[in-house]
Amino acid sequence: MRIVIAGSSGLIGTELVKSLRQDGHEVIRLVRRKPVASTEVFWDPANREIDSTSLAGSEVFINLAGAGVGDHRWTQKYKQLILSSRVDSTSLLARTAAQVKPKVFIAGSAIGWYGDTADKAVDESAGPGTGFLADVVVAWEAAAQPARDAGIRVVHARTGLVAAKNGGAWSRLLPLFKLGVGGKLGSGNQYWSFISMRDEIAALKFLISEVSISGPVNLTAPVPATNAQVTKAMSKVFKRLALFPVPAFALQSALGEFSQEVLGSTRVLPKVLLDAGFKFQDPDIESAMRTLAAK
Repeated sequence: MRIVIAGSSGLIGTELVKSLRQDGHEVIRLVRRKPVASTEVFWDPANREIDSTSLAGSEVFINLAGAGVGDHRWTQKYKQLILSSRVDSTSLLARTAAQVKPKVFIAGSAIGWYGDTADKAVDESAGPGTGFLADVVVAWEAAAQPARDAGIRVVHARTGLVAAKNGGAWSRLLPLFKLGVGGKLGSGNQYWSFISMRDEIAALKFLISEVSISGPVNLTAPVPATNAQVTKAMSKVFKRLALFPVPAFALQSALGEFSQEVLGSTRVLPKVLLDAGFKFQDPDIESAMRTLAAK
């Protein structure tokens, strides 16, 4: 298949491009500079520019573009970038998809949709929560409407915390564990809905081929873990004692408003994937950490 990917140089995109090409697919990367290969196509979502003629014949559109929510302190300017980078890219690709007519548009999304659910488990049937990230995800998913209106199968891949060494939450936790200071964050009772990188990639590929699936899909392991359970599993797998918990006030001082997301609890279940027969290789936190350690 000919597959177009935006956000191909990011944490997930890099691994997805590699996997799809290994499977023999033709992968077209959208880039914001002058293309230097036949497998690259220029786009500029902020200015609504894209070389749509070069995308003719593409069967799959995947959007993984968006500024990292944990990369910078949440100033008003950066919060606007978090929102605009997602809405602009999705809107442009959705309108382009309406012209090109791929079989499916997989629009990147996030479990931030649900807000803080405390210890209540939620699946794709749950409505949006409250807070900045919930508002972002609502706008993010709405931006895909032009593709849906054109009769294209649209999937909103609501990804959780991806367990990877080279980006995301675990790239920050692992160095702390090596120093013995990677203890629980705050109370440790907050749920982290995670997914291993290999399950994330497998799930995205599953969504390409499973034509019966559309709408929101949670990309999270079927057994969410509390932060204390994450800490315990990491201590066991990486053979490091997590001696010093990080108090809530320290996180609030260091991270500002983003600390509300770190200390918040989101207990998400991947009902759509499970009902469709998807098999997780890392269904619980210990198996995800063992996979991470083996990389």
